[in-house]
Formats: sequence, structure tokens, C-alpha cells
Amino acid sequence: MKARVQKIFEHLRSPADVMLLVNSTEPHLDQSFVYVFDVPSGMFEGSCAVAFPDGRLTILSSLLEEESARQAAKRDPTVTIEVPTTRPERDQILSRLIRSDATVALNYRELTHDSFLSLEKALPKARWVDASDSIRSARMIKDAEEIARLRRAAEIASAVAVEIPSLLKAGMTELDLAAEMEYRMVRGGASGRSFSTITAFGAMGAEPHYAPQNRRLTPGTSIVCDFGALYQRYASDITRSFRFGPADAELKGVHEKVLEAQEAALSVIRPGLLAKDAHLAAQRVIDASPWKGRFIHGLGHSIGLAVHDGFGMNQLVDEPLEEGMAITVEPGIYLPGKGGVRIEDDIVVTRGGYEFLTTAPRGYIEVPA
Repeated sequence: MKARVQKIFEHLRSPADVMLLVNSTEPHLDQSFVYVFDVPSGMFEGSCAVAFPDGRLTILSSLLEEESARQAAKRDPTVTIEVPTTRPERDQILSRLIRSDATVALNYRELTHDSFLSLEKALPKARWVDASDSIRSARMIKDAEEIARLRRAAEIASAVAVEIPSLLKAGMTELDLAAEMEYRMVRGGASGRSFSTITAFGAMGAEPHYAPQNRRLTPGTSIVCDFGALYQRYASDITRSFRFGPADAELKGVHEKVLEAQEAALSVIRPGLLAKDAHLAAQRVIDASPWKGRFIHGLGHSIGLAVHDGFGMNQLVDEPLEEGMAITVEPGIYLPGKGGVRIEDDIVVTRGGYEFLTTAPRGYIEVPA
């Protein structure tokens, strides 16, 4: 915890005496709270993390998570726990911990307006600075523990991806398949799904952010499954595409081209490469095919405590890749009215290139109807 706090302060563009991370209520919880305070369970609604440049961390915990907070704090002697029971008591603790005229760094991107107004009331003379970019930069480079959790989340999802062909039955709905996949992820060790599972049958596979419905599976249907597991708060994100029943020559060709595009992107990924250049490597392959212009989104995104963890990879992003970044690589081709194919994997950027976190087969799979 101490090292993560210090890393954020090292990235600050404006010096600060202290950093405050404040949770509101679900879904307005700041993932950076659990980045600096590595606690395995609990929502911590209304809780605060007060962090100092030397790595010290004070957690103002809700009574509801007091036991989890104290257990987590035992792992790091620089962490202390306070348990205010009212807003005035919380404000008194903040006033005690933070000098009245201190420069206070806040995560503007995640802080609600209501929470900010409450901080202004508690610390009326404080000077506020934005730590959003610094927090993002620190979280982008994963430490060994984070990579281990990402790898386990990816292993859980990959195991389910391998099982999907055996789950496909004529007459099942998209929701049936999503439920079965989510059950198997939890049975495999996940605490839950990392985002809303996408199971798209037939023409709906041409919509990348489709929400599954009661559409039923019939022979001669293509399927796109985009899903992920959550393991000790870290996310995975994998997409595999299948064919149920008789092959479709065009969609089989699309699958092969998407895999070629993914391999082209992977072949150039290394520290120092601009994110846009990885995207363009995949786009060039698709634009040289009969399906030019049907790659309609960015190549991928960073992944961590959130499934979209603050960093995108598309033709406009000049940010260089760095060792320790965990990202997805997910080209796709989408044919409106017919279906689509997306192949998505999680990788970590290494000194010499990259390492796969997800491991399920990526080739064309036709399941007998």
C-alpha cells in the first residue's frame, strides 16, 4: 500500500501535502480507494482514504466494513484505521489529520459534486489540486501482485471460454448462455463478472456493446461472447466468436481475417510503441480485405481494477506503451444484418514484447447443431 501511495505522489504534476480519495454510494465508488488500500472485500460507501507523500495512509471506514479494514491494515504498519459514525465526526477527523491551509489532491474524475461540497465544508481553507492524471499514470503500470490477480482472472475466464461450445444448445436464449457462463466463472473462483456479459446471436453480433435478450439459438447462427471474471477486485475481458451449425463461408473468412489482424497488432507491441500504431497494424490488415471499414472501434484498452481502466488504444492515441501495462487486444469485423467476429485477449506488456494472460484457443470453431 505504501509503495502505491508513493507512486501516485511521484506522478503528481502539482505538489500536494495530502491526497484524499472519497467514496460516495454505489455505483459512485472510486476504484483508486482500493488501489491504495488493498482490501479484499467490502463496498466502503462513504469512506475516505487520506494519503501522505511518505506513503502513510489513514482509512476512514464505515462501521459496516470495520473488520475488513482492520484485517487489511495488519498487512502494512503505515496504515491506520478510523471509524467515524457520523458526518460531523468524519469532518473532525479530517480537520485533525489535514492542516487547515493544506494543498489537497483529489481524484476529480471520480469525486461526486456532493462529496466535494462536503470536503469544502470540512476543510474551508484548503487548496485543491487535481490528481486524476497522476492516479491514472500510477495505476497504468501494474505491480507483481496486480499482474498475478489479472492472470488469475484471465485464467478463470479462459477456462469458461473453452467450455462455451459444450454449452450451446438449440433453443437456448442469449440470457441462458450468459447466465451459464457467469455461474461457471464464479464456480471457477471469481467473485463475479467484471462487466455485463455479452452473448450475441446472429445479426446481433454486429453490435459490439449488445445486451443479451431472449433471442433463441438456431442452427446456422454465429455467436459472439464477450465476458470477464473478477478476481480479488481485478478484471479480465475476453471475447470469443463461434459458429453453431452449418458453416458460413463469409463469416469463416471474417474470423480468419480478424485473427490475422490481432496477430499483426501483437507482432508490433513492445515498450515505446505508440498505442495508435498497434491499432493501425490491425486496421491495415482489415482495410486490405473485402471488409474495409468494418473495424469500427479501437484496438483495445487498459485493464485492471476496472475493465476499462483509463487508457484506450485507437488511431488517435499517441501515448506510448510501457512495461507493466495490462491491455486488451480486440480487433473485430462487423457486418450489419448478418453478424460479426471479435477476438479479444488480455496481455501484459513486457520488456521484450508482451505476455498473454488469456489462454483460450482463438481459431475458428464450428459447433455441430
